[in-house]
Amino acid sequence: MDKRLVEFIRTLRAAGIRISIAENLDAMNAIDSIGVGERGTFQSALRSTLVKEAKDLPTFDHFFPLFFDTAAPPMFNMEQELTPEQQEMLQQALQALAGDKDALQQLINQMMQGQSFDQSDLDQLAQQMGLQNADSPYQQGYYQRMMQRSLGMNQMRELLEMLEEKLREMGMSEESIEEIMAMMEANGDALSEQLRRYVGSSIARNMADQDPERPEPQDLMNTPFQYLSPDDADALRDEVKRLAARLRSRAALRQKKDREGNPDPKSTIRHNLRYEGMPLELQYRSRKLKPRLVVICDISTSMRYCSEFMLTMIYELQDQVAKTRSFVFIDDLVEISHYFDQGRPDLAVQNVLNDNPPGHYNTDLGNALNTFFDDKLDAVDGRTTIIVVGDGRNNYNDPRIDLAQSLSRRGRRVLWFNPEPQHQWGTGDSDMLQYAPVSQGVFQVANLAQLVAAIDRIMTDG
Repeated sequence: MDKRLVEFIRTLRAAGIRISIAENLDAMNAIDSIGVGERGTFQSALRSTLVKEAKDLPTFDHFFPLFFDTAAPPMFNMEQELTPEQQEMLQQALQALAGDKDALQQLINQMMQGQSFDQSDLDQLAQQMGLQNADSPYQQGYYQRMMQRSLGMNQMRELLEMLEEKLREMGMSEESIEEIMAMMEANGDALSEQLRRYVGSSIARNMADQDPERPEPQDLMNTPFQYLSPDDADALRDEVKRLAARLRSRAALRQKKDREGNPDPKSTIRHNLRYEGMPLELQYRSRKLKPRLVVICDISTSMRYCSEFMLTMIYELQDQVAKTRSFVFIDDLVEISHYFDQGRPDLAVQNVLNDNPPGHYNTDLGNALNTFFDDKLDAVDGRTTIIVVGDGRNNYNDPRIDLAQSLSRRGRRVLWFNPEPQHQWGTGDSDMLQYAPVSQGVFQVANLAQLVAAIDRIMTDG
């Protein structure tokens, strides 16, 4: 229990709750005094000793059951609950619906017998999905859905929708059908809950291993976007204008210098003929550096802060850009350029995010690229730099690498702004190992400092 409590406290710190060494000892002493027999008292003791601010209570309540409610949810053993005749008819109906799919048949038998998932099987599947790299609560839903899909639970839900009608066709009584469906649904919910707890506990322990300290305000620039609290994000929003002003000044100075370009001998000779060929007035090759941009931003939950700051910075720098067209996507592409026609960029970005909230739909960059080629390809010509802001995760949908290659050939270059480090590429549903080779560069932009540096690079060479 002491080891689990230490991991729990480390996870709370990683999630942003300030816990001092003295408060850590207070929690340990409280548990020594009251014991762990009564769950409510145990939880109250930890909450009162570790949480000082009301805004941290939801974080505590999220992680507490992941560490201390680890038992698998109870399930019905339907082989004991049903008569032999009901069991035989149910098996026939399920076999007819499931066909020869071994994974689905195994899940059916598991639900019939009321068996939870085996821990070693979950560990193996989690390793294949890359769950060991997850270190934020925002990633829980994604990994939970991926594991459910791999285990056949999505197909099982579709199967249950057809099962009731199949049993009715076979002549089973309505009372028996209702009883079977209730037990099957309860067992399915129990397995989903077991997966939810497993994924949540795994992510919590990954966070405990990292145990990042809560950043001081001056360190927020280097704080990963996924660790930003709403207050941290507000503080960084106040910094964006100052950072944009600095970038604008640097870009303007570079462009003023580069407008002179390199000396042009032929032009110099022609221009100085009136001085009998003496090169009194040097001529230079002019070079315009203002870039044309197309920005395509993933605004799903995990990418929202990164895309928000990217769009705000780009539109604060519009006087240094020849032209910008912007698009956002989760499961499909939406053009947002018109939001920035009038008014402040930061307010325009907030309107974009409000009008395009995250939801139950899954990220699908492949579909967004397909929409771009169907409707928005006129935004790209040979001078255009295309910037994709996203983690390259497609929820196992078609990544449309062919369209990414075509986009790279049509524009000047395609660049990726990805918050994930390279060792996470290719894990789970990541398609970055396929996107990176057809791009002209990938910038890691896990925090605002890296994002500003990447934008500065883009503005440097037009």
